[in-house]
Amino acid sequence: MALITVKNLSFTYPGTGQAALSDLSLTIERGAFITLMGATGSGKSTFLRLLKPRLRQNGILSGKILFDDADIDSLSPKDSAARIGYVAQNPEEQIVTDKVWHELAFTLENLGAKRSQIARRIAEISSFFGIDDWYERNTATLSGGQKQLLNLASVMTADPDILLLDEPTAQLDPIAAATFLEAVCRLHRETGLTVVICEHRAEELFPISDRVIILENGKIIYDNSPRQVAEAIAASDPHLCFLPTPARIAKAVKCREIPLTIREGQRLIANVSDSIKQVSEAPRFQNAEIALELKNIFFRYDRQSPDILSDFTLSVLCGEVFALLGANGAGKSTAAAVAAGLRTPYSGSVRLFGKRLKDFKNGSLYQNCLSLLPQDVESVFIRETVGEELKGCEAAVEKLPYDLSSLYDRHPYDLSGGERQLVALCKVLSVKPRFLIMDEPSKGLDPNAKTLLCDIISRLKSQGVTILLITHDVEFAAACADRCALFSHGRIAACDPVADFLFDNRFYTTAASRVTRSRFDDAYTVDRAVCLIELNGGVS
Repeated sequence: MALITVKNLSFTYPGTGQAALSDLSLTIERGAFITLMGATGSGKSTFLRLLKPRLRQNGILSGKILFDDADIDSLSPKDSAARIGYVAQNPEEQIVTDKVWHELAFTLENLGAKRSQIARRIAEISSFFGIDDWYERNTATLSGGQKQLLNLASVMTADPDILLLDEPTAQLDPIAAATFLEAVCRLHRETGLTVVICEHRAEELFPISDRVIILENGKIIYDNSPRQVAEAIAASDPHLCFLPTPARIAKAVKCREIPLTIREGQRLIANVSDSIKQVSEAPRFQNAEIALELKNIFFRYDRQSPDILSDFTLSVLCGEVFALLGANGAGKSTAAAVAAGLRTPYSGSVRLFGKRLKDFKNGSLYQNCLSLLPQDVESVFIRETVGEELKGCEAAVEKLPYDLSSLYDRHPYDLSGGERQLVALCKVLSVKPRFLIMDEPSKGLDPNAKTLLCDIISRLKSQGVTILLITHDVEFAAACADRCALFSHGRIAACDPVADFLFDNRFYTTAASRVTRSRFDDAYTVDRAVCLIELNGGVS
């Protein structure tokens, strides 16, 4: 039975000549688990917002959306709020109160529920989601993963018919992301909740989805079971980047079977020879000078709070790409702010190219020297349109292997998360920095856009730019970093060349490494896994 029916749906943003969605027709059955995928700007977020009328943006809309066989716009505000749950990408966007328990109560209070009903529902929800231990805490003290789990729990207090999730794990570390998706899967499995999730985590979502829908330029190009979609793409299609890593490896080595899970991928290569275990590489940065040095840094936000950085020491070498990984809320962004001179430690020293930060006078630190792409990219936007934002950034825009021209008439806040990242990056690169700090640069980007960003980073590196990546995206770090470090409890817990780092980890590692670690030592990307499989004679 259809819960939502979409008929010939089209949508165009004001001032744009191209439709964000074009003639979409589909049904969403009750109890379905649907994963929605597609490139940055393909219309995924636009589509989800149209299913939640109160989040609909300005634009020209045609076609019909039926909810329980009635026009979705006929839903009262109360019914829309209760029956259609929505979780956004940014954990900060939906939290409106100061206490966890109050956040859980907020939706039901606004729906006019009785006090006894609110108490019962909150007790049940907090237990289901494991929130009891932080039930009394201030929401501001929660990690990103806890905030997003709280958002999900708050939405579920209303017992919605459908849950819409717009890249909910884009800003979460690997462990927090897995915890969140496990909670969503459990909700679907145990309650029959209808779920539509927009995500790029194919390894986690393909195995648990009933359907995978892929959008391109506002149109549906695939809508089928995960395995059928994977087999169709693997046969002859340029959309391989949307498939799970085991499927991409199998396609590249010309295997007939298309595995979707890590276990299926491990079985696929179980009989591959392992006589060659590593891809040979020349040593890197043996005699490189230090570009950035943070030594014995201690930092706290006020005298009463605990140290965020505690004896934190880090050296980034000239010309390298260095990735700093760690859990949400661990202090990685604080470390970036200290490195960029935006926060001052109460002890320790920071040097850039051998010079103390405090010795850079009259703004010289940010004049063709250092630049920071912040995690909250909205903070760099000060104009009404993308075109106005990018005036004076033409050189940076031309170097970007992505056409932004269709966005020029849009307001920056109306862009998808990935599009905002690319526009902000152009602004940051316009000052031609020698040292670039990028705080979560891959959030909201689809696999193709991440590849493009890796290409940009590679070009910058070839031009002599040193880059410090603050990221929780292990796959992204594996694709472009020379060294990786794991940040924990205010300091560096581990720091190694990328191959050693990923092989020694079990959770902060890549899907390719999980598939191949029983056979090879450094097959931490699809390309490296394919190379080693072929060097060892291929799959029998």
